[in-house]
Amino acid sequence: MATTPGGYPSSPYTAEFYDYIVPYRERQDVGFFVDMAREAQGEVLEVGCGTGRVLIPTARTGVTITGLDLDESMLKVCRTRLAGEAPDVQARVTLHRRDMRDFDLGQRFALITVPFRSFQHMITVEDELAALASIRRHLAGDGKLVLDLFNPSLPYLVDETRLGEFGEEPEFTMPDGRRVVRRTRICARDLLTQVQDVEMVYYVSHPDGKQERLTHDFSMRFLFRFEAEHLLVRAGFKIEAVYSDYDRSPYGAKYPGELIFVAGKA
Repeated sequence: MATTPGGYPSSPYTAEFYDYIVPYRERQDVGFFVDMAREAQGEVLEVGCGTGRVLIPTARTGVTITGLDLDESMLKVCRTRLAGEAPDVQARVTLHRRDMRDFDLGQRFALITVPFRSFQHMITVEDELAALASIRRHLAGDGKLVLDLFNPSLPYLVDETRLGEFGEEPEFTMPDGRRVVRRTRICARDLLTQVQDVEMVYYVSHPDGKQERLTHDFSMRFLFRFEAEHLLVRAGFKIEAVYSDYDRSPYGAKYPGELIFVAGKA
């Protein structure tokens, strides 16, 4: 597959559909990240800001926030959404198209967040360390990093049925009347390098009866809890908390749950 640096290929229709996908609309992470931003009492950098799903609600609360993403299609949707916000919200947001492995914004932030698995598009340890080095350069001395990963489920990783299409997501409807059903398929997985090639499949029904099957292919690397901790320490961070969910329940309280790290500079 043709990918952008870091393993994530741009897809205009995925960016268009993104904010209508039911599991994304219902994710409970927004409130968590908004609270973390308000507690930081300073400027925030969101790495992998996408369409602004987390960024815009954060700016609405009075927080000054910078969004960084490599995918121009996602940033275009974010700019369009921002244009519909109040002038004071727009004024608190700055957007940059950058690769998280190598960026220089010329400032430091009280909080840097990497929500919703964006970091897992770093598919080599070299990519991961480069991204963490760039993030650390931009973190204030007493600032915090919040890194949001999925906690690998061992039954999921060995489930052969995942190599076919799966997922029972509800249908969603676009403003122009298109009805869309999304399914997922693991095209390939390398348990040695911990990389999965994922295919998102969109079945689109147009108002005129036309049918489409659109696919979005990308790679993700999964990290286990202690591997991620060692990676953060190697990159110059100290772990302050590990959560299993956005209610800040401690790691291990739920399985598989989430894998959410809060870290500062070592």
